[in-house]
Amino acid sequence: MSLDRRKFLKFAMVTSSSLAAGSLSRASTGNESETALEHVGCLVDTTLCIGCRQCEKACNDRNQLPRPTESFTTKTVFRNERRHTEASFTVVNEFPGPPSPDQLQKKNTYVKFQCMHCLDPACVSGCITGALTKSRDGAVVYNPTVCIGCRYCLYACPFQVPDYEYDDPLTPRVRKCEYCTDLARGTGANPACAAACPTEAIVFGKREELLEMAHARIRQRPERYLDHIYGEHEIGGTGWLYLTGRPVTEVGMLKLPETSGPRLTENIQHTIFRYGAIPFGFYGALGALMWFNHRKERLNKEAGTEAAHHEDEGGSHGPSRD
Repeated sequence: MSLDRRKFLKFAMVTSSSLAAGSLSRASTGNESETALEHVGCLVDTTLCIGCRQCEKACNDRNQLPRPTESFTTKTVFRNERRHTEASFTVVNEFPGPPSPDQLQKKNTYVKFQCMHCLDPACVSGCITGALTKSRDGAVVYNPTVCIGCRYCLYACPFQVPDYEYDDPLTPRVRKCEYCTDLARGTGANPACAAACPTEAIVFGKREELLEMAHARIRQRPERYLDHIYGEHEIGGTGWLYLTGRPVTEVGMLKLPETSGPRLTENIQHTIFRYGAIPFGFYGALGALMWFNHRKERLNKEAGTEAAHHEDEGGSHGPSRD
């Protein structure tokens, strides 16, 4: 049975589309986000933070980080907005203005920043060696023994959290908050910052219970809190949740979509690379091109032979010059 060019190309396109769709379907069902029912988290109430920096000190002690040049009791660090580094996993920043409409007597708002421990972490998705993983309790932890220093996690994180030890030429590591987990002893998240907070501006517990607590506070004090829990839905949800009395963009937080980055990028990657989608597509297109060129060459050859035949016939039956 003969197969013309139009039917062949249509067949090739349908086959390639089916393979790609199958890959996409398998990708979307093979990496669903966890339900997060077992995940722990921290609720930060920015209206209660007094900027004492005891959380910074506790983090420094627990993780045995280098001591900063300035004491943890000094307030001069608030002159400039800071960010966490490879030597300080959390920082508190000061923002002019009261933390809520019913706290006009307060001149400034204090907000703590650290790894957000996303429910669907982009850093874990971007790590090509599995150095970053998500624990059962929700903590995003790091294994330096398998890290190759590609730093894809730094670029993948929407919160710009992971830091890299650029000053260590031999054994540089990716550094960030790990919820004070102790993998060697098998203990889960136990953040020192929450335990050290004197005003209970940081509360540690099950994420679902913290969300209930946050919603209850909003209902009970609508004059104090915005009706929004930062981290409940942002970027797919985060382990750290924030209550604020003013727009989050005014206190150093990013406005982010609800859909996490990995949901888009992983589907694209899996569609392209899984189940031989690239070889099938490439060799399918190459085969179609070869078939088309061979057919065109054959038709041209047949057309040339037929034209020569007609010329021969015309010469043998033409009028004689004799």
